[in-house]
Amino acid sequence: MLTPMLLGFGTGLSLIVAIGAQNAFVLRQGILRQHVLPIVLICGLTDALLEILGIAGIGFVVERAPVVLEVIRWGGVAFLLWYAWGAARRAMRPEVLVADEGDAAGSGSDAGSLKRAVLACLAITYLNPHVYLDTMVLMGSVGNAQGDPARWWFAIGGGVASIIWFAVLGYGARALTRFFATPRSWQILDWIIVVVMLVIAGRLAFEGMGM
Repeated sequence: MLTPMLLGFGTGLSLIVAIGAQNAFVLRQGILRQHVLPIVLICGLTDALLEILGIAGIGFVVERAPVVLEVIRWGGVAFLLWYAWGAARRAMRPEVLVADEGDAAGSGSDAGSLKRAVLACLAITYLNPHVYLDTMVLMGSVGNAQGDPARWWFAIGGGVASIIWFAVLGYGARALTRFFATPRSWQILDWIIVVVMLVIAGRLAFEGMGM
């Protein structure tokens, strides 16, 4: 019981710790201290749900649905480019970024409302075909190799890893609040986000063209 759960925890953690669009978004929300709980729950529970579906056998279907993954891929490219453009606009106007009573907040941020933050999080999460390949296909394959009932403990371990990681990322980012008390610091963060989004969009586009 413990061994497959630890294996699931380690495998899941290794797939989500790498810098990516989702992590960059959660980090920024954490520094802003805006809507951190719903964002963390969306990211963590989505990973856990997709891993369970993959172990239940849905990953087999996803792996054989190239058309669906292509639609998701190009939708993801479009959204990432749009998000990168928004971050670039913020970075080019650092004077609009202000700190309010110790909480870093950007007046030009797209994270101001809960609805917009949740929609952006859902788009970044679900418009990336790697999310399905990593959670449903890869985690599903490794988990099913454990047999019954170990595969379900593997799924629990992977889900716990996702929830813990996003909680640490979102709430741990608050330790950086003092550093982000100046517009210059936000400008640097937004340019980093621009680079991350463009790199991931480029990778998705080149993969879609078979390059």
